[in-house]
Parts: sequence; C-alpha cells; structure tokens
Amino acid sequence: MKLHQLPRISKIAKKRVGRGLGSGKGKTGGRGTKGQKARGKIALGFIGGTLPLYKKLPYRRGLGNAKQTPKPVVIPLSKLASLKIGSVVDLESLIEHKIVTAKEIRKSGVKIVDNGEAPKGIIMKLPTSASAAGKIEKAGGKIESA
Repeated sequence: MKLHQLPRISKIAKKRVGRGLGSGKGKTGGRGTKGQKARGKIALGFIGGTLPLYKKLPYRRGLGNAKQTPKPVVIPLSKLASLKIGSVVDLESLIEHKIVTAKEIRKSGVKIVDNGEAPKGIIMKLPTSASAAGKIEKAGGKIESA
C-alpha cells in the first residue's frame, strides 16, 4: 500500500486564513478592517474598557466557591401514608415506594418532618424532627438510631 492509496479521513480541508485574495479568506483574514480585534489578542473577559462582568459579581471566598453543606431532602409524614403497618422505613424502602429517587438522596440524605398524620406502627431508621418522632411513637411506632 502506498500513501496515495490510503483512504481519506477528513472530507473538508481546513480553511487557511490570510493566504492571498484567491483563497476566499485573504487580506484581512476574516477579521474585518482595523481596530483592536483585527490586530492582536484581547483578554477573554474584556468588554470594551468597562468593568468586566466577573468584577461586578459578588466576591466569594474559597476554592470552587459553591461548596455549601448540602441540605437533606425533607419528607413530610403525610407522604409515608402508603406504608404498611410494621414496615421498616429506611432509604431503600423510600426508593422502593417511589417517595424519593436515589439521585435526590445521593448527596445529602433525607429527614422526616412533622407534617400530617404518622402511619401506624412503623419502625423509623432515618433522622426525624423531634415533633415527627413524637407523632410516630404516639401512633405505636419505634425510632431506631439512624
């Protein structure tokens, strides 16, 4: 096999800028006429001498800036109404009953809060608010360590 017999990989050749008037991108090379942009390099955030956007935004300290502690997904007691008496409530059962998705709880976990009636006789293995824990125990349920 010789070089001229190799299959062609690229279909369209790259346009060579500034190689004469016949090339279609000659003379100014697609940069227009005169001015700062035609002559040299400009900084990426340059906006014509005014205050750049990144300087108008509030100053945020730290590496990565957006690293706040994630807040847990809040689940009210009323959403647990579909669970059976004596069922164990943990992350797997919540995903199984489609109360939350695995993607939602991957980073931050869940917390059960007091909002509605507690189902009867459930065994809670998740963090709960104090008032929600009281309602669960009144309804005959148990709170185990999360």
